[in-house]
Amino acid sequence: MKGLHGILFAYSEPRLKELTEHRTASSLPFGGRYRVIDFMLSSLVNAGVTDVGVIVRENYQSLLDHLESGRNWDLSRKRGGLRFLPPFGYTKSIGDDHREGVPRAKLDPAAYRGILDALYGISDYISHIRQDHVILADGDIIANLPLEEIFENHLETGADLTCVCTPLRYDRDERAYFKLGKNGIVNEVLLNRPGKNSVADLGVYIMSKNRLQNILSHCDQYGYYHFARDVLRNMYQRIRVAGYLYDGFATRIQSVEDYFKQSMLLLNPEVRNDLFSKERPIKTKVRDEPSSYYGQGSKVRNCVLADGCFLEGDVKNCVIFRGVRVESEAVVRDCILMQDTHVRQGARINHIITDKEVIINPRTSMSGHKSYPVAIAKGSIV
Repeated sequence: MKGLHGILFAYSEPRLKELTEHRTASSLPFGGRYRVIDFMLSSLVNAGVTDVGVIVRENYQSLLDHLESGRNWDLSRKRGGLRFLPPFGYTKSIGDDHREGVPRAKLDPAAYRGILDALYGISDYISHIRQDHVILADGDIIANLPLEEIFENHLETGADLTCVCTPLRYDRDERAYFKLGKNGIVNEVLLNRPGKNSVADLGVYIMSKNRLQNILSHCDQYGYYHFARDVLRNMYQRIRVAGYLYDGFATRIQSVEDYFKQSMLLLNPEVRNDLFSKERPIKTKVRDEPSSYYGQGSKVRNCVLADGCFLEGDVKNCVIFRGVRVESEAVVRDCILMQDTHVRQGARINHIITDKEVIINPRTSMSGHKSYPVAIAKGSIV
């Protein structure tokens, strides 16, 4: 889609704890072979978007290693393509800091207050965007969005700003909810509390480049920095804001419990079919692996399983990433085992999330609960 430019926000989520010690929420492994950012990036590419900027903040080395030049998404181009944008919130923020005696240029680098700060930090990049319209999206969204259809709806309604909405309810702070009227026009914006017949803001916005620049200029003038409060709630009566209700599978990873719950939903064929549509394939970094090996006497039931695994034990209701090894007599139930996890002989684990390269020693027994799964940090030996 030649008229649309993508900007993704990659940031950390403190509630993911061990899972994001060395990575952003956007580069969190998901679904056996993907990273979370693959879903929004693939949605953009499937809609024909050829220019995408990814705004990074901290712990982004894993994300750089995964995306590289963008070749796996056909975004490695001489002009445009995939671009990594400087860490936001470092030298200048919209508005005053409200800390007496602290100049703007000396603000704490970690004092990021919202996507308006991030966008203001790349204002020069925005001014050189070739396309007439921009799509802004958080990098922690897991959905296979029909962005081409959403963009066409934006043009047809004549909206200044289109927000993608979902019936999903969040526990995340400072989330916007909308009440939609005729033709999807937003009649009311609620913050932090869903109202009757309201829909939730998914964190995907489409607007013209000029509209985005005007919003940034206005927010800088009045010291605004919060998108949901200062743009969506305070400006929806002055500009035409539309909501596009997406009723397919859509979620966001906000906590360890959330990650476990959403990953387990992949065991449902209906969820998998909705998320991994043949018409809009989800692309990821290619890693060539042999087929998984099932040893004599192994039992593997109701699992999402990647290539390159070596399974000799008893595995049920699990999401298994590439290169995982489960030795004989090991019993694994309701677990998420990330890349190159090694469960040694006779170990018994359930409701456990292992990060990459974790080793579970022989005869070890560990249990979590579906409402409180245990996450084991990358490279740990238990």
